[in-house]
Amino acid sequence: MKPPRTVFVCQECGAQSPKWQGRCADCRAWNSYVEERTPDVDSAGAAHRYLTSAKPGVARRYAEIDVEGGARLSTGIAEFDRVLGGGVVPGSLVLLGGEPGIGKSTLLLQAAAGMARAIGPVLYTSGEESEQQIKTRGQRLSVRDEPLFLLSETCLERIIEAVARVKPAVLIVDSIQTLYSLRFQSPPGSIGQIREAATQLLFAAKGQNIPTFLVGHVTKDGSLAGPKALEHVVDTVLYFEGERHHSHRVVRAVKNRFGAVSELGVFEMTADGLRPVPNPSKMFLAERPSHAPGSVVLCSIEGSRPILVEVQALVGSSAYGMSRRMASGLDQQRLALLLAVLEKRAGFHLAGDDVFVNVVGGMTVDEPAADLAILAALASSARNRAIDSATAVFGEAGLAGEIRGITQSALRVREAAQLGFRRLIVPAANADQAGREYAPGTCELVGVRTVGEALDALL
Repeated sequence: MKPPRTVFVCQECGAQSPKWQGRCADCRAWNSYVEERTPDVDSAGAAHRYLTSAKPGVARRYAEIDVEGGARLSTGIAEFDRVLGGGVVPGSLVLLGGEPGIGKSTLLLQAAAGMARAIGPVLYTSGEESEQQIKTRGQRLSVRDEPLFLLSETCLERIIEAVARVKPAVLIVDSIQTLYSLRFQSPPGSIGQIREAATQLLFAAKGQNIPTFLVGHVTKDGSLAGPKALEHVVDTVLYFEGERHHSHRVVRAVKNRFGAVSELGVFEMTADGLRPVPNPSKMFLAERPSHAPGSVVLCSIEGSRPILVEVQALVGSSAYGMSRRMASGLDQQRLALLLAVLEKRAGFHLAGDDVFVNVVGGMTVDEPAADLAILAALASSARNRAIDSATAVFGEAGLAGEIRGITQSALRVREAAQLGFRRLIVPAANADQAGREYAPGTCELVGVRTVGEALDALL
């Protein structure tokens, strides 16, 4: 009898080697190789292993394809539908990742109850909780007598059998790292098991037209655990973000084959579960101090949604001989660049001062339109002069000190005007366009071309 063949697989990138190596030659990770047994598959079984249908595929003319049956399905949660691009596409595979305890299972259980009421039976499988534990959480979330089926299982083949038996309209798997296939001897969570589970669930979703949600764990650096191929297999990748000490949570789309990327959904964690926040700008600005130096409101865009957030800065003399630069919710390298622009182009001397910048509420802002807000907050704190609380800003700063135009300026102006802001400092390239697309009314648009003009208008 031929002994089973073993290979060593890198748990970071999936590279294989016939012998153990201390460092992966592909991703350069140390001590990442784990011994795995390859499945012994005969040729007949291999021929039918990845078939999604028993019937052979037939090419169809583009004009003859009917898309009426491909209408999006609502999850019953408006913010979740927004992130997905307007709802769930039948047959799609969605991956939801996030830190432990952030609320992934809570969100999907609420969505499962909503889809069970509106669409049909939903199969919720969990490899981390028993049926009794899931129902206990469901009672707290006010889940009633919907056609919701619970299954506590980690074997991939048994889950596929349950799908064939229940014939659900939606499948939820919590989580992909706990599944294992009988074809592999490696433990759950290994590269081979994750790749096999994701591939089989993909074929089940596409072949039977079942929307499937997968829960994925994240590593210490915040990226999804498992091979990068997992993100290529799925149709949509969502990240569940939020600070443990804040009540709100954010679902962000980083990949979506059926909608816009960088779309954002905001939720508030309560005792009864996650509650959608239809107007996040009011929540982020609810406790904003008035007439406080170093505070300015930024009109940002997340996907297709305008959101107003508060940017705070604190500039003070260093007491340790070496100045510190710290940023929360912003790119640290971007802060260093803007500090250099502020010193060179606006005449501020901050080399010996400590600089702290924070986006209030735990939000993360990475668009260039935040440059002008950061510069304004830094200048306000350095001069100890408050910016008018009815003023908001947005704009990108260049290395020459110019303020460049940005996209979707009319949406930003409209959102600020609806929240009662009477004055907006915007790039001169956007002032005319935003004024044409949006009648200013009581909101004054001030176009600026340089950092000096912006600071003069603000301070």
